[in-house]
Amino acid sequence: METAALIVVLVIALALFFDFTNGFHDTANAMATPIATGALKPKVAVLLAAILNLVGAFLSTEVAKTISGGMIREDQLSPSIFPAIIFAGLIGAITWNMLTWLLGLPSSSSHALFGGLIGATIVGASVSAINVGVVLSKVVLPALIAPLTAGIIAFAATKIAYAVTRRYDNKPDGRDGFRWGQIFTSSLVALAHGTNDAQKTMGVITLALITVGWQTQSEPELWVIFACALTIALGTYMGGWRIIRTLGKGLTDVKPAQGFSAEASTASTILASSALGFALSTTQVASGSVIGSGLGRRGSSVRWRTVGRITVGWVLTLPAAGVVGALAALLIVGLENIFGEGPGELIGVIIGAVVAVAVVLAIFLRSRRNEVTAANAMSSEVADSGAAVDLTEEPPPTRRQQRVAQSASASDEEGTR
Repeated sequence: METAALIVVLVIALALFFDFTNGFHDTANAMATPIATGALKPKVAVLLAAILNLVGAFLSTEVAKTISGGMIREDQLSPSIFPAIIFAGLIGAITWNMLTWLLGLPSSSSHALFGGLIGATIVGASVSAINVGVVLSKVVLPALIAPLTAGIIAFAATKIAYAVTRRYDNKPDGRDGFRWGQIFTSSLVALAHGTNDAQKTMGVITLALITVGWQTQSEPELWVIFACALTIALGTYMGGWRIIRTLGKGLTDVKPAQGFSAEASTASTILASSALGFALSTTQVASGSVIGSGLGRRGSSVRWRTVGRITVGWVLTLPAAGVVGALAALLIVGLENIFGEGPGELIGVIIGAVVAVAVVLAIFLRSRRNEVTAANAMSSEVADSGAAVDLTEEPPPTRRQQRVAQSASASDEEGTR
């Protein structure tokens, strides 16, 4: 029992570290666009996001229940091996999160977690221990529908925003009033992110507690909610500036009206999904919204090749994290066969933890070579990602502007006669 308790403690610690990486990995979802348009200063933006992530984590627990009581069939796994399998899955998720952060790639922390858990469970138990129906209906299906839905909503909202407003300040792209609206909509995205992503770690910890008999219901304990909320808020405050740079400058040249529309679309999609218990990817939703808002502005053109590269990253997330999680589980299972049940799992968990720490440190040290901070996050384009949506500085005139120009020209001709 002491061995099992130690493994669960290590699982909780690793789960909270994943929660931390989730925070700085996904800060961009809410704050990349308001930083890019100047609606919020970088440090103010991440502080606001951290506070609202903290608040949002207390608003719902439906997503946590999906993970802790639906995706994996706990009754088909041995209570002695299951905490170690969860540990292996977390290693897969953290490894992918850190790698994509280094590359500035807006991938899904959620799918990294699901992939790691699924890969580890298949190796540590069997395919039958995965509830395929829940995975398809509440993970895979939302991953396909949510970004498209968010993009369509953002496209329509941008069209409406430009149709009902005009360039009142004589700038290439006016409508600066939308910057004030962005403070509200980006805050709503941060709040929605807390209601969805913080709960995933709550679900993982609750699942570990259930497997060893320390908890019976799938509802997270209050201390778990507090711990996960505080950890994701701290990670959010760290910024994740590499991914903020990608979403703020590399993906599209964001204008205030577009940013407002994208954020409103992202928040509404995430909040609706959280209420239904869909564990979707907030990163995919935010990226889809930004692209949709870019398409909604006259004069924009999409670089589908770059969009394709980003999509490939999305597709690879779940299987890549799954492979790492499966390898970690394979190590644990192998050591269990050598040293026996209990000691073998503990040795495997410790070795896995040492390897994970080494990988994280290596990636962090590599990132220091070309460090991205709040000071330089928006100073240059992302060389690797390019721009998914290319917007002209001076979009073509609207029909109303053309009529006004023709009327003015006709008046000038009449006056010269």
